Amino acid sequence: MPLFKLRLPVVDLAAGRAAADALGELTAPQPLAVSLFEDKPPAFVVEAYFDAEPTHDAIAAALAAIGSGLGTPSIEALPEQNWVAVSQASLAPIAAGRFTVHGSHDRDRFAFRRRAIEIDAGEAFGTGYNATTALCLEAIDRLAHRRRFAHVLDLGCGSGLLAIAAARALPAARVLAADNDPVATAIARANARVNRVARRVHVIDAAGFHHPLLQTQPFDLVLANILARTLIDLAPAMRRAIHPGGIAVLSGLLDPQARELTAIYRAAGFRLVERRRRDGWTALTLARGD
Repeated sequence: MPLFKLRLPVVDLAAGRAAADALGELTAPQPLAVSLFEDKPPAFVVEAYFDAEPTHDAIAAALAAIGSGLGTPSIEALPEQNWVAVSQASLAPIAAGRFTVHGSHDRDRFAFRRRAIEIDAGEAFGTGYNATTALCLEAIDRLAHRRRFAHVLDLGCGSGLLAIAAARALPAARVLAADNDPVATAIARANARVNRVARRVHVIDAAGFHHPLLQTQPFDLVLANILARTLIDLAPAMRRAIHPGGIAVLSGLLDPQARELTAIYRAAGFRLVERRRRDGWTALTLARGD
């Protein structure tokens, strides 16, 4: 079967997600897969695969509403291969703290390791191959070594990787994973089943904290690897959602955005516990005051 690859450079994560969503809505032709990858921070690349060549007019129409932040798309014909198998097999396992994130092609190598997590690259954000997710995994690993957590929330869960990691590292915790994208929550549920934690990871569709399950009982650990602007808007709700002394791990931040976000969360009643950086990205660990 012939295959065509669309490559679209974008200036940042927000533009990348908007472009990936827009391309995913194409119907003539419908994409077989759409993925978002880091390039050189803060830049990203959107890639889409088709079994019929899309026209530049169709691509331009799909992306027209996004406006700025998009580069010039390119389309190339690929030789006939099993590209799903090829692309998955090219992804090496990733170590983050005591976690190892691997694809299904490496299942036999890692299936019986307690902190091995199987996540295939797909439509939902969060595979461990980006710095923001790896920083969060390392934060979970350090926190689990220091203290116990009973109620954990993965807010904007994407693939469910952080929720699965929390379930593995904190065997006594109840874990809730939430995302406003039904595709992401479906993938997160499937990943929880694959990783044998579906009984302990409950996945819900929710925008921000707007869900009854996110308002009835405070959490002692919240993981949020999402956009900086969203995290800023959520600061008051984040305080209400976390027990006094509870922890928030916030990522998805470019290094220059971290200072503003830290100041806003301090004003909301949090103190900075730890700041870690990698490849132009920052993750913050914050504790809620009394």
